[in-house]
Formats: sequence, C-alpha cells, structure tokens
Amino acid sequence: MPESSPSLRSPQATDPTPLRRRADRARQVADVLRHQVRDGVYAAGLPGEAELVAEFSVSRNTVREALAILKAEGLIDRGPRVGTHVAQRKYDHGLHALVGLKETFKDFGEVRNEVRAATHLPAPAAVARRLQLTPGEPVVFIERLRYLGDLPLSLDLTYLVPDIGAAVLEHSLETNDVFALIEQVTEQRLGSADIALEAVSADPHTAATLDIPAGGAILMLERLTTLDDGRPVDLEYIRLRGDRITMRGNLLRSES
Repeated sequence: MPESSPSLRSPQATDPTPLRRRADRARQVADVLRHQVRDGVYAAGLPGEAELVAEFSVSRNTVREALAILKAEGLIDRGPRVGTHVAQRKYDHGLHALVGLKETFKDFGEVRNEVRAATHLPAPAAVARRLQLTPGEPVVFIERLRYLGDLPLSLDLTYLVPDIGAAVLEHSLETNDVFALIEQVTEQRLGSADIALEAVSADPHTAATLDIPAGGAILMLERLTTLDDGRPVDLEYIRLRGDRITMRGNLLRSES
C-alpha cells in the first residue's frame, strides 16, 4: 500500500504538538494567570488583551475565554474603559507547618471566632476510634465560625479528648486558637497531624454561614492532631472558603 501523501496525514503524524481546541488553550492560559493573580503580580491590573495574546502566543478569543474563566471564578472583574482588575484577594494557608488559623493569618488582620457550640457529647464511634477512646465516651465538641476581620473564612467542628477539652473550655474561645490552648493547658507542644483535604460543594446551610453561593466550592480539611508524645487529642472537620483560601506547601522528594 503506498504511503499517504503529506497533505492527507493527520496532524499527529506530522507534528509532535497536535492542534488543540481553543478551550484547552484557554484553560492553559487561565492557569498561569490565576497563579500570577494569587501571587500579587497584577496589583495594578492585568495586562491588556493584546499584551496577553503576545505573551501566550494565542488568539484574542483564547485570551478572552481564559479571562472569562477567571471572572466566573470571582477572581477578576472586567469592564469597558476600566480594564481587567483583581476582584478579591486570596489568602495562603500553609500545609508545611502545624499552626492555627490565627497564627496563619497574623500578617493579614485579626482572626476572631464566633462560638456556635461548646459542649460535652458522647463520642461517635468513628471519632472515638481516631482519638483512641471508647465509643460513647464523652468528648468536648466545639463549633466555631472563624472570621478574618469581617470576612467569614472557615467553619470548624472540633472534637477534643475529655480531659484536655474540659481544660480548654475554661478559656476564651472567641480570641484564641484551640492549638494554643491545648499547649497551654497540657504544658506540652503539639507534635504532628494527619490531614485529608478535598474539594466539596457547599450545602445550602454551610454556604449561607460562609456567605458563598449554594453549591460553591469549599475545601474540606480533616485533621487529627497529636501531642509531641504521640497522643491524639484533637480531631477537626474544617470547611474553608475555596474562593478566598489557597493551600500551599513545600514538598521534598523522599529517597527511594
């Protein structure tokens, strides 16, 4: 069978980088711009469309589609004669250190807590297992809506082992991180934490509480924290606003 003529070959047969859909290229541009926005590169506003076309070597329609993605995310605003500007800032939450929210955002403003519940209750079996307790054994349960200034950032549900939890309840929960209180009442440092982080859609009640649209993306963090002697003391389920918080960390490749 004779070899196909070059004009009839597919792009894959002649070009190692085949043609891509505009939506794919727009997503690629949006990813880079999103990172730049979050790093504060565009404090004075994003470059114009012509400049972005030249920078990314794409069409103007691709740039517009990329900017539409970021606008739909609530990250930028666009308008005639005013250009494209950052709509709201996002705050970095590190994954490389065991710190509370107040410590994390100390350079951005005051973190305050609206205490919605602080009580003793029987430990559900799954909670008891994580805290190495007997199912039904009393634990201290704390629910807090946490603000940075007037901005609601997270909804934290915390289970504490009974002896430490009782001592924590004797202190102000409105102005203190639970982590700091645990170290204060135990006179021990926290040691480590196991975490699981996933994106979920906000249920209507959570969305209303965090002042985001129903179904909006939130970061769901499950964190089990131990003292430096290895004892598990604090199990938390934390709902973080995905539109205002970026999780960051430094990772090292382990030696095989």
